[in-house]
Amino acid sequence: MNGHDDVTVVIPCFAYGRFLGDAVESALAQEGGPPRVTVVDDGATDPETLEAFERLPAGVTLLHQPNAGVAAARNAGAAAAGTPLLLMLDADDRLRPGALAALRPPLDADPGLGFAYGDSEFFGAWSGRLAFPDYDPYRLLYRSTITATSLVRRELFEAVGGFDTTLPGYEDWDFYLGALERGWRGLRVPEVVLDYRRHESSRLSGDRADYRRRYRTIRAKHRPLYARSAELAADSELGAGGRLVYRTWWAWRPVPGAVEQALYRILFRARSRASSISSAKRRASSG
Repeated sequence: MNGHDDVTVVIPCFAYGRFLGDAVESALAQEGGPPRVTVVDDGATDPETLEAFERLPAGVTLLHQPNAGVAAARNAGAAAAGTPLLLMLDADDRLRPGALAALRPPLDADPGLGFAYGDSEFFGAWSGRLAFPDYDPYRLLYRSTITATSLVRRELFEAVGGFDTTLPGYEDWDFYLGALERGWRGLRVPEVVLDYRRHESSRLSGDRADYRRRYRTIRAKHRPLYARSAELAADSELGAGGRLVYRTWWAWRPVPGAVEQALYRILFRARSRASSISSAKRRASSG
């Protein structure tokens, strides 16, 4: 048994065959040894993806299901896994080599901790680090602050019931709210653990009417949890003014989606340029 044999990385795939090999390889190349890897064929029909399934390395489990969406595919992969730890990886993303080595120590040290997550680095259409805030249940009420690619205890996953297939695009947020409702909390590791592919066209730029409708659905589903907002606020680092701004900006998203996306594009490109300039200066000073 290697150091990560108790982890299953679940990779749903519908039409991302051209990226799948990189995702699988990134999971198998983890420092400390490869985890178990399960690829879930979510009813793929295109030749490129079907051929990618045939090229999967020996030892990788391949499951087939009719097309039902990423949430159902993740659930199917988790149900078939026999390990106490799970990690979800989208087929177009890549794990950093040290991802599991960074994420599992907090879980090993604290049996009461439900999951650990880290930061992401954009590649593709965007570049720059996507740094998530430290775990804060109050913030989680009003914004999806945790990537789906966290290292999660199977016990937590089963207690929540997996990902809600009726909330496409928001199933990650709903999942972590469900964990909080059941007394599970998480921890952010301040390291980049995921390379997150940003496509030119992304559902992140969806219209605000759809966002607000789904947000109302999430609030209704977790009404008892939202009723505890004052209790959760007491443990947040945000002051009263900060909480008001946070709720207004993130919960109801007053800025049109196209404007918000334009701001993000400027932000991440600016970060990328700043990083490049800083790297160039370091190289010059050491030369």
